[in-house]
Amino acid sequence: MRIDLVSPDSFAAGHPHDQYDWLRENAPVYWHEEADGTGFWVLSRYADVYETGRNHQVFSSEPTVMMQDPPPGSEQMMGEYQMMLNMDPPKHTAFRTLIRGEFAREPAGRMQTRIAQLAAQIVDAVIDHGACDFVSDVAGEMPSFVIAEMMGLPLDDGRELYKLTEVLHTSPEARREGEAEAALGQMFGYAAKVIEQKRAHPDDDLASKLLAAEVDGRKLTDPEFQLFFLLLVDAGGDTTRNLLASGMLALMDHPEQLAWLMEDLDHRLPAAREELLRWCSPVTYMRRTAKSDFKIGDKAIKAGDKVIMYYGSANRDEAQFPQADRLNLARTPNDHLAFGGGAHVCLGQHIARVEIDAMLREVLTRMDKIQCTEPPAWLESNFISGPKTMPVSFAPRIT
Repeated sequence: MRIDLVSPDSFAAGHPHDQYDWLRENAPVYWHEEADGTGFWVLSRYADVYETGRNHQVFSSEPTVMMQDPPPGSEQMMGEYQMMLNMDPPKHTAFRTLIRGEFAREPAGRMQTRIAQLAAQIVDAVIDHGACDFVSDVAGEMPSFVIAEMMGLPLDDGRELYKLTEVLHTSPEARREGEAEAALGQMFGYAAKVIEQKRAHPDDDLASKLLAAEVDGRKLTDPEFQLFFLLLVDAGGDTTRNLLASGMLALMDHPEQLAWLMEDLDHRLPAAREELLRWCSPVTYMRRTAKSDFKIGDKAIKAGDKVIMYYGSANRDEAQFPQADRLNLARTPNDHLAFGGGAHVCLGQHIARVEIDAMLREVLTRMDKIQCTEPPAWLESNFISGPKTMPVSFAPRIT
C-alpha cells in the first residue's frame, strides 16, 4: 500500500479510507516522509488519537497545528503573536475564556430560533429554481451568516470572508503563488477596519466584546484581535459547511438510511447528525509537536517530532465503532472525534450542531428528490474534507 497523506490528490474524492484502513491494521503509528519537510508520525487508531489530543503536557500545539511549519518570514509578520489554535494551556485557556461563554451549550440553545430563520431564508432563496450548487448556495451560507451576525458584520461580508478561508485551506501544491498571502492580507485588512469601527461604535456583538476584554489585565492588541478574527471566521464555517455538503451526499448514497430518518425526523435527527459527523469527519487532522521523548505503542517519538492525529481514520476504527464502515444513523453510543478533544476541543461545537440540525431539517422537509446533477468536486486540501462544488436538482416539497 502506497501511503501519501500529503498530496491533495489523495483526498480528491474525500478521505483516503483505503490508506487509513491499512495504517490501522499494519502501522498504527507510522513514520511518513515529507518531500519539503522533516516528516511526521501518523496516528490512525482512535485510542492513540484520543490520548494524544488530551496530552498537551507532551504534545504541543506550538508552533502550529498544520502539517507544514510556518513559512519563513511569518514570524516577522506577526512578531510574538499567536493564533489561539496554536497555543498551549495556560495561555490557551486564558484566551479561550474570553469567548467561551458565547459558544457554550446554553447560548447556542438560545440561538435556535434565529438559526432556524436563517435556514428558512437560505432555502427560500433557491427553492423555486429547482437546482443550485448545494455548497455555495446552501451549506456555506449558514455558518457564514451566523458568524457574521455574532461578530456584528453584514451577512454578505460573512460569505466573502469565508471564500478567503477556502484559499487558506487549499493545499500549497494546489494554490497559485502568493494566493494564500494575498488572502491572509485581505482578512487582516478587513479585521483592521472592524477594529476601527467597533472601537468607535461598540455594540453588543462578539467583536466589540473581544476588543473590550482583558487577558492578564490588558486588552488585546490589534494583531491579537486580527488573529482571533481569522480563527473565528475560519473555524466558524469549516465543520458546518463541509458536514452539510458531505452529509447530504452520504444520505443520497444511502437512501435506506435517509428513509429511516424521514420516518421520524425530529426524534432521529440528533443521532443522525452525530453519525454524519463521524462518517464525514470534516476536519481531516490536527498536528502536535512533541515537547519531550515519548512512546506511542512500540514507536519512540523524539522531542521535536511532528505527530499528526487523523480524525477521519480514528472515526472508522472498528475497535471503537462496531461495523465502522457502515453508515448507521441510529448509532449509539457515538463518541466520535469530529470536533477533536482535550483542551482544544472545538469551541463552536454546540452552535455547529444547532446549525446542522436547522439546515438539515429545512432541506429534508422542503427539497424533494434531491440528487446530484454532476459529480461533486472536492476541496483540494489535505486538512479539510468536503465538496467544493456540488450541483443538485430537487423538487419543492408540497406540504
